[in-house]
Formats: sequence, structure tokens, C-alpha cells
Amino acid sequence: MSNHITFDKALIQKYNLTGPRYTSYPTAVVFDDSHTPESHVTNLKSQAENTEPLSLYFHIPFCDTLCFFCACNKIATKRREKADLYLDYLEKEMQMQSQWLHPDRPVEQLHLGGGTPTFLTEKQMRRMMAMIAKYFTLIDTDERDYSIEIDPREAPPETIKLLAELGFNRFSMGVQDVQEKVQKAVNRIQPIEMTLAAIEACRQADAKSINVDLIYGLPFQTLESFKDTLKQVIALSPDRLSVFNYAHLPHLFKPQKRILFEDLPSADEKLAILDMTIKTLNQAGYVYIGMDHFAKPTDELALAQESKKLHRNFQGYTTHADCDMLALGVSAISYYNNTFSQNNKSLEAYYHQIDLGHIPIIKGYTLSQDDLVRRQVIQELSCHFELNIRDLSEQFDLDFDAYFDYELPSLKQLAEDGLISWTDQNIKVTSQGRLLIRNICMVFDIYLRKQTEQQFSKVI
Repeated sequence: MSNHITFDKALIQKYNLTGPRYTSYPTAVVFDDSHTPESHVTNLKSQAENTEPLSLYFHIPFCDTLCFFCACNKIATKRREKADLYLDYLEKEMQMQSQWLHPDRPVEQLHLGGGTPTFLTEKQMRRMMAMIAKYFTLIDTDERDYSIEIDPREAPPETIKLLAELGFNRFSMGVQDVQEKVQKAVNRIQPIEMTLAAIEACRQADAKSINVDLIYGLPFQTLESFKDTLKQVIALSPDRLSVFNYAHLPHLFKPQKRILFEDLPSADEKLAILDMTIKTLNQAGYVYIGMDHFAKPTDELALAQESKKLHRNFQGYTTHADCDMLALGVSAISYYNNTFSQNNKSLEAYYHQIDLGHIPIIKGYTLSQDDLVRRQVIQELSCHFELNIRDLSEQFDLDFDAYFDYELPSLKQLAEDGLISWTDQNIKVTSQGRLLIRNICMVFDIYLRKQTEQQFSKVI
């Protein structure tokens, strides 16, 4: 499969609407409170004899400092002891959730996100991993895919050595931009030497892969300044790169009120930065995986995409397509037995529910048969830029044209605009359509027909 991308400015401007990133389908805006802790327990019990591999996610909400661009669920504090109480409650949740799992169910994938998981002290991190090992079946084979988000500002080599010792073999770190003026404007001072030290420590710890996050569209960024940022980051040779578009939504995310709109690059400059970024990373040998993600051709993501085994979930792209995902901690979202369950977003409410003896679920959603069909379509398109119509029709026993009668005019328009090629056998995303894959997926999202307010970022 060709990984070529064509940057067509006119098409991008035409299709630059707001839309989901499709880390789930349906998206979280569809979840409702009719899904209760009791619903979640019933679902867990229904899978009590399941011994298939499991994926775990733990949300650590604390950050030492507040980055002004951030849109995550986090708590900025200097008080590390706050995490002790959080771990107390997290252990109670582990006990409540794990009691319905088969003991032979291996944890192939584990991810610690946040917030900043490296906010935890060495003692707290050791306690955290001991708790996970107590309640779940961790493995130490080559199938292990245990990842953690680290902050290079508080992850010296000895911390990374500890994390490797505890079983982590994949590391992801935020960089965002290496220019001092930009870093000051977003309250994230992180010299390139600090990032280099973290990456070298990860390599010395035999990391399977190292990911670096960048953001374009931040205050004071220019085409030339971001070109220099890319040059310095490419020199560090990370295995994967995520290059996100900054969405300025201060009415939704209070920290963004510290960023002045007039300091942001114009829409045209952002497009120029994106165009340059794609060309620069391609020239440096990185493959475009999709939706802001790039990887070396030898990385497991690129290999999985090539062999049609790539998958997408709340952690982005993954090679673990078949794992149920159980998510623990404040605001965490599970996808288990075709059902989403989201924990309370408020720390106080999260604690309160656990005190009452309840798994802290606040809302969720069980997928219908129609959801499963559309989810499969969106997975295939977002991961492999192709949909085999015959395979889908056989899998779900449907007639594609009849089933998607409402979508046909939109698909015809996408084909006329050159974003897809479309036959009776398949839909293939063109080189022009790859950057607009979110728009193509949106055609199949039945819930967008009912959306009236802006709940998503711009697709580019």
C-alpha cells in the first residue's frame, strides 16, 4: 500500500470542518447515564469465563505544572502526597473491577496516561505496579505492550530505568515545540537537551518504541520556527511522532484562556506548517499512519498497517485489535464486550462513589448492531485507508448500497472531489483524501446527523 500524501490546499479548505478523531465509535458525546455501575458489573459478569488477552488503562490525573494548551482531565499540584490518597482509591477500584475477571486472562497491553504518570514518586510508582500485579495477570513475554506517558522535565534517567524495571517497554513524551518563546507562551519550559536525555535513557532501557508528541498552531509558531523544531526532533530519531493541531477552545478548557488569540498563527500559516511537516517527515523516512501520526517503516504500527492488523482506540493507533479494554481511575473509559463505560470525571465524585462501594461509572453506552457495522467501517478506513465492501457485506449479512442508502450521495461527492475511489468491491482513500480521513469517516457517523453544537476540533 502506498503511503503517499498529496497536500491539496483547496480541498483541505473546503473540508476543514469540525469532527471526531474516532478513537471510539460512537464517540463519547453519545454516552448517557442510563448506563450505571450495575450495568457495568452485569457486563463484566457476562464475560467471567473469558480468557482472551486484556488491555488495561490507568488514568493518573496529576501534573506538577499546568500547560496552557492542555485539554486533558488533570489536576495541577506540587503536592505529591495527593497521589497517595488517589492510589488508595485506585486499589479499591481495582479490587471491585478485577473480581469479575478470569484469573487466566493475560494483560497484553497496559497504558498509564494522564495528567502525568511520572508525577508519581518512585515509592508510589512501585506501589502502583505492585497493586496492578496483585489484581491482574501481568506478563513478561514478547507479547507485552506496556506503555507510559512521561514528562522529560521530571523523568531523569534513573526514573526511566525504574519504569523499565517495572515492566514498561514503550514510552511516549510530550515535547510540543522546542522554541523557547513558544514554550514560555504555553508554560512548558523544556530544553531539547532534557528531551534528548530522556530518549537516550529509554534506549538504554531497551524500549520497544519511543513516541514524541508535537503540536502545531501554538502561539508564536511560524513556518520557519516549526521547521527548526522538526529538524531538532528528527535528529533525536524517535520511532513514532504525533503531530497534533492545536484547537483553541478557551470556553471549554480554562487553561487556554492564558493564550492570546492574536499570538496564534493564522489559518494559512497553520496549513503551510502542516504541508511542510508532512514533506519533512516523509523525507526523513517516516510513514504517515493517519490522523496526525507518523512512524518509522520498521515500527510495529507501520508493519501492522501494512499487514492490515492496525486498530484504533482511546490511546490512538494500536496493534492489539482484539483486546477488551478495562480503564480505571478518574474519567477513564472502558470498552468491554462492545460496551463503553466512563468513570466519573470529578475526583471528589470518583472518591465518593467508591466510598459507597460502587464502581465509579457515571455513564456509558452499549453498541447496537448498526453501531458495530459503522464502527467496523470507520476502523477500516481510519487504519487502512480502504474498505472491502464484499467482506463487510458478508461479515454483517447486508447489501452495502441498500444499507448505506442515506450515505451514497455523500460518498459520490467524496469521489467527485477525488478523496476516494469507489467501486462495487471497495472504497480506497486517495493520496488527496488521507489528510481528510476524518471527513470520510464522518460520512458513516449516524450520530453527527443529530449534532447541533460544536463538540469537536477542526479536522486539520
